[in-house]
Amino acid sequence: MEPNRVDTPCYVIDLGLLEQNLRVLQSVQQRSGCRILLALKGFAAWSTFDLCRRYLWGTAASSLHEVKLSAEYFQKEIHVCAPAYRPDEMAGYLERVDHIVFNSHWQQQRFQKQVQNAPRRIEAGLRINPMHSEVKTRLYDPCAPGSRLGIPFSEFRPDLLEGISGLHFHTLCELNADSLARTLEAVERQFAPFIRQMKWMNFGGGHHITRPNYDVNLLCELIGDFWRRYPNLEAIYLEPGEAIALNAGFLVASVLDIVHNQVDIAILDTSASAHMPDVLEMPYRPQITGAALPGEKKYTYRLAGSTCLAGDVIGDYSFDEPLKVGDRLVFHDMAHYTMVKNTMFNGINLPDIVLYDPKTDRYTLQRRFTYEDFKSRLS
Repeated sequence: MEPNRVDTPCYVIDLGLLEQNLRVLQSVQQRSGCRILLALKGFAAWSTFDLCRRYLWGTAASSLHEVKLSAEYFQKEIHVCAPAYRPDEMAGYLERVDHIVFNSHWQQQRFQKQVQNAPRRIEAGLRINPMHSEVKTRLYDPCAPGSRLGIPFSEFRPDLLEGISGLHFHTLCELNADSLARTLEAVERQFAPFIRQMKWMNFGGGHHITRPNYDVNLLCELIGDFWRRYPNLEAIYLEPGEAIALNAGFLVASVLDIVHNQVDIAILDTSASAHMPDVLEMPYRPQITGAALPGEKKYTYRLAGSTCLAGDVIGDYSFDEPLKVGDRLVFHDMAHYTMVKNTMFNGINLPDIVLYDPKTDRYTLQRRFTYEDFKSRLS
């Protein structure tokens, strides 16, 4: 990553690092027989879809816009799962999707006839909630008490399974295969008799498959054992979003000013709130090239964004040399849950989107945002 070769702020997607992740996921598919989908809620940079579709089975969408993007640019199998569907959008889904998953029996019954009468064959499924929590941050825990996501066993209706060919659960977030092992125990303890009636299962997302310490062997064993217990199944799906683009992207920013208020504060031309919201929501501390924890190096700064939100603070970092106006900072792991979640709050412009191809050593500007993008979202 050469920060001086791009303008700032700028997201840079490294196609070489992205392909490394895709090869890991392809090996999981080959070893286990599962089918891996790109979850667009985590990563939807459609200029990379030509590369992604060489390795992945299809996409997992959560809205009609994501479905349309997949149909236009990915052009493989499309799955959709949402907490609820708008009736005026259902025809748009049924024109394009291959699988549709309902979050409740009420939604299933409301739309089942439309699905059955669709001009193309569509597999219908139900999202179940095993009420088994593995995620520590409640904001991201689909199995937290009172969750709206999925049908708990107490509400599950075996008498309403006609037309249902699969079950879907999504219980994880940035977790290893041991969390899936415990989740599968909970799922099977409650739903095993119904799994035996299905054609397919979807293990959802949150599988951190491409991180260095992820237990790929255990994942493949779990999937293989599941196949053996349920020979009726024709397909097992996983739909990670983060694992596809993990550590494959960067956000390059510049120092605009340095002020002092009890601590030295560097104001950047990027924003935690607008450009990397998981920094505030998770919370998450991104790695920065050449930086360390506060106090570990000689010069410590609080890095802050350029919006008027008082809490638009990325964190405290230390450096070997003092920062100065114009310095470039490179934030790591900025491909997923950034571009799909960023905003133009305060009218702050969005970062450029650039693809870097290590085979040619070329940086290609894919998108530069303008005032017209800000204006067109408002009226």
